[in-house]
Amino acid sequence: MTLLFRPLELAGATARNRLWVSPMCQYSAVDGVPNDWHHVHLAQFATGGAGVVIAEASAVTPEGRITPHDAGLWNDAQRDAWAPIVAAIHARGALAGVQLAHAGRKASTHRPWDDARGSVAPAEGGWTTVAPSAIAFDGYAQPVAMTDGDIDALVDAFAQAARRADEAGFDLLEVHAAHGYLLHQFLSPLSNERADAYGGSLENRARLLLRVVTAVREAAPSRVIAVRFSATDWADGGWGVEETATVAAWVGERGASVIDISTGGLVAHQRITTGPGYQVPFAATVRERTGLLVTAVGEILDGAQAETILQDGLADAVMVGRGWLRDPHFALRAADEFGDAEAAALWPPQYLRARRR
Repeated sequence: MTLLFRPLELAGATARNRLWVSPMCQYSAVDGVPNDWHHVHLAQFATGGAGVVIAEASAVTPEGRITPHDAGLWNDAQRDAWAPIVAAIHARGALAGVQLAHAGRKASTHRPWDDARGSVAPAEGGWTTVAPSAIAFDGYAQPVAMTDGDIDALVDAFAQAARRADEAGFDLLEVHAAHGYLLHQFLSPLSNERADAYGGSLENRARLLLRVVTAVREAAPSRVIAVRFSATDWADGGWGVEETATVAAWVGERGASVIDISTGGLVAHQRITTGPGYQVPFAATVRERTGLLVTAVGEILDGAQAETILQDGLADAVMVGRGWLRDPHFALRAADEFGDAEAAALWPPQYLRARRR
C-alpha cells in the first residue's frame, strides 16, 4: 500500500487515507446558510475517494464573512443546513471537517467573480470591519480596532460555532489563523500594533489564537481540532516559519492535534515564489519542530507528487484544492495510477465499470 492511501489515526477519528480536500470558499450561501450547491460540491469529493473533506471558511459571526455570500455557523439554522451535508460525506466513507473563521479587516468584500473589487459599502449590504489595529488592507475600507469586550465576544463566538459544528456531526474543526484573516492579523506585527495584552511580544500576539483554540476544544471535546497557519507573510518584518512552529506547539498543548500549513495573504505587497509544492518546506519545518501531525497544501498537482511528500517525511497528509475542482475523483484516479489494490476499494460499486480496461 502506498503511504497516500494508508489510514491516518487522528485524535478521536481515523481518516481512510491521507489525500484530503482543502477548504475552498464557494461564495454561494444565503444569510450564511449552505444549500444544494454545497451539498453536491462537498459530497462528490467523498464519492471520489477523499480521506477528509473540509468545508469552506464558515464565519463565526455575520461580520466575520469574507463576502456577504459566505457560509456561517453563527446560528442554528446554519447548523441544521450543514447536518445533511455532513451525513452525505459520511455515507460516502470520508470524514467531514469545517473551517471556523473570521475575516477581520478582509471581511465585507466582493466575490472574486464580481465586477467590483474591494470592500462592499454598508449601503450595498456590507458592514464596518474589525481588526487588531485600525490598519486597512491595501484597497479595502479601514477597520475599527477591537476592544477587550470585542475580543471576549469573539472567543465566545468561536466556541458557539464549534458547538454547532459538533452538533452538525463534523469530525474535524479547523481554526483559520491564516491568509490574512483576523487571527492571522493578530499574529503578525505587520497588522498588529496593539500596546496591550494582545500586541507586542509573540506571547501577546498569540494570546487570542490560544484562547480560541482552548474555547473550541472545550466546546467540542470529542472532535479533532486543527489550526491553519500561514507560515510566512512573504514580506519583510512579517510573520515567519520560526514563529509559526513555536505557536503551533502552543496550540498543540491546548488541544489541537493537526497543523495545516499554508502561507501568505496578510499584505498586498507580499512577494511569493510559487511552484509545485512551494509551501511544503514550511510544513516540513513545523512537523520537525513540533512532532504534531502536519498537512501540506499548495500546487500539489497529482498523486505521485503527493506520495513523494509523504515518503520523504515532509507531511503526514496532503491537502489539495484546485486538483479536486478539476477532477472530483482525484483519489480514485491516483489509486488506479499506483495500481494500489487496497485503495481500489475506494471505488463505489456504481462506478466500477469505469475501471475496466
